[in-house]
Amino acid sequence: MDAVLREELLAFCGIETQFNDAWGKPVTVTEHNQLELIRVQGFATDNDELAREQLLQRQLAFWQRPVQHVSVQRQADSVLVQLQVDLSLAAETAVLLIDTEQGTQHKMQLQPVEGELLQVTQLDGIEYHQYQHALPLSLESGYHNLTLQLAGTNTMQSLIITPGVCYTPDVFSHKKQWGIALQLYALRSERNWGIGDFTDLANTLDYLAGVGADFVGLNPIHALYPAMPDNASPYSPSSRRWLNTLYIDVTTMPGFNQCQTTRALVDNTGFSNSLEQLRQQPFVDYAGVSALKMPVMQSLYQWYTGQKHADPQFEQFVQQGGESLYLCALYDALHRYLYQQDSANWGWPVWPAGYQDPYSEQVQQFAEDHQHEIGFFCYLQFIAQQQLAKAQQLAKSKGMTLGLYRDLAVGVSEASTEIWGNPTLYCRDASVGAPPDPLGPAGQNWGLPPMYPYQLYCQAYQPFIDLLRANMRDAGALRIDHVMALLRLWWVPKSAVNAGGGAYVYYPIDDLLGILALESQRNKAVVIGEDLGTVPDGIRELLHAYAVYSYRVFFFETAADGGFISPKHYPVQAMATLTTHDLPTLTGFWHCEDLRLGKDVGLYQDEAQLQQLYQQRHQNKQRILDSLHGHQVLPQDYSRSSEHLGMDQTLNYAMQRHLAAGSSQLLCLQLEDALQMSQPVNIPGTSNEYPNWRRKLSENIEQWRNNPAIKQLFNDITAVRQQ
Repeated sequence: MDAVLREELLAFCGIETQFNDAWGKPVTVTEHNQLELIRVQGFATDNDELAREQLLQRQLAFWQRPVQHVSVQRQADSVLVQLQVDLSLAAETAVLLIDTEQGTQHKMQLQPVEGELLQVTQLDGIEYHQYQHALPLSLESGYHNLTLQLAGTNTMQSLIITPGVCYTPDVFSHKKQWGIALQLYALRSERNWGIGDFTDLANTLDYLAGVGADFVGLNPIHALYPAMPDNASPYSPSSRRWLNTLYIDVTTMPGFNQCQTTRALVDNTGFSNSLEQLRQQPFVDYAGVSALKMPVMQSLYQWYTGQKHADPQFEQFVQQGGESLYLCALYDALHRYLYQQDSANWGWPVWPAGYQDPYSEQVQQFAEDHQHEIGFFCYLQFIAQQQLAKAQQLAKSKGMTLGLYRDLAVGVSEASTEIWGNPTLYCRDASVGAPPDPLGPAGQNWGLPPMYPYQLYCQAYQPFIDLLRANMRDAGALRIDHVMALLRLWWVPKSAVNAGGGAYVYYPIDDLLGILALESQRNKAVVIGEDLGTVPDGIRELLHAYAVYSYRVFFFETAADGGFISPKHYPVQAMATLTTHDLPTLTGFWHCEDLRLGKDVGLYQDEAQLQQLYQQRHQNKQRILDSLHGHQVLPQDYSRSSEHLGMDQTLNYAMQRHLAAGSSQLLCLQLEDALQMSQPVNIPGTSNEYPNWRRKLSENIEQWRNNPAIKQLFNDITAVRQQ
């Protein structure tokens, strides 16, 4: 491809050709990879003439629209409006209408040429000008509608006015918070059906509130695939707007004690035996759990629909859920129908052609013939939302500052409801990942198709707005997984040999952060950005300015000499944590269980790399021990040499108290570490090599909540946080 054309396309597509990797070394994206990223964004890289025409058409789509689809602005004294017109219309009189979310209307006349000239361009023989007007009015924050009437045509714009900073509770000014992170499915109890559920969550919140915790951090609880329950990764969901209905506590659903059909299902020896086996297993058997729960929930839905009175709450839920809820339920019903016919129908990309479009005649006929099944999946979402809300209400009533702290995954899988319902928004010829970094030395490919930045813009960011609203609902805080996605995402073309064969594609971060701030304030949800991995210069400062809390992992916070930075020197506007779901537990780290598992599943290039990692681990263990002694959080007579020193409760709990004494506003600890577990939740870079997202906690809640050592640890942490 012509070099000048390639540069134009790279700039138009927002593709970065040079970046600094996680070790600070400059990297140049190869020309081949540059062209592949241009190709997956829809340009003919093998035909310069066609590529130029495609670029021209996209440029004309911008310049021929007098006002763009969306404008995001900070709340200020004046509102800015940018107009694009061809030269012949520059002196025409335009009428501007602004209908505010609060119900008022502003109307004014203006001539484009009277504004500040920002740009001039010539396309297809026509000269276009861009002007900016500062309007003599200020608007409240919110979502407003702007209409421009010019030359007999009306053009609409979504005008979003943002407060510019995310929500921070007043209590943050005089108290530091702490909480526990857990995988909801991993909770064990004497009463659940083989998987942690919303009642287990409520019971955990109740206990933790009693020992002074301010929140419970959850894994993403996004909707997965009822037809294929073994597809269990919470970071490869079907829909991030809706919930994983396997977390429903079936025993508290309406009718459970009244419906005779349901009682007949559960009150038999075979059911009881299966239930007990599921409870006892150390890993969640998703298929087994689904096989027990789904028939009972279907029976309860049948009972519910047989009641004589309507349920206005459910009707309101369906109405508010709108097309998104309908499409999610339709997809789940259709997916189950097709998958039962042929297990090769793993998702809509491989379904018969007539079913790949949710608005096709074939799908509409299916919907008409299967209204009951679609209603069933809507009902499950209703029940799940109610049970989640009840857990949050309990947390707040017990005095928790935040209550639930939810997690928003960075994307959805290719087979998802989200892509099925909005296919033009996503690039299915690429997937999201990460370049090589310490967490993934070979790079990572997550198999999640990215959103096209320009398509997101053309849809006035509505999909992003909907995601934030859904995930801030019934939550006091939201973690944005891979928050760098607001600025750039590592795109890996499907043609790439490995995850390193990609490049960064940029997104409109100022607009996205503005919307994030607006939704954060409206929902009173604190925002934590997972800013790990390859972090470009300036991004943490920008996030800080928007009151997004940084994410500081103890194991990654090292000084130039290799020692560990004291938590007292962490930034205040941050959440500190010892480890995460992608890292080993404290015991696993100390005993090098992650390195052993990594070798078993083939993560390392060779034995030399593994031995280097072992050597580095032994050095890190000694530095941690030195730091703990230096801060006097270990008994004076405790060993000062990490050689031959195993992890014990004294060392484990000392590390947790050490981090608790840090300066960060938020502290998040893992329940696995209080239980002194060694097996990890997830091994990044693996799929079937390890039972990711299945490992349960080692004890039932009925056991660990009565453990005096754990209670003392949590009380100690509360006391330290209050100092």
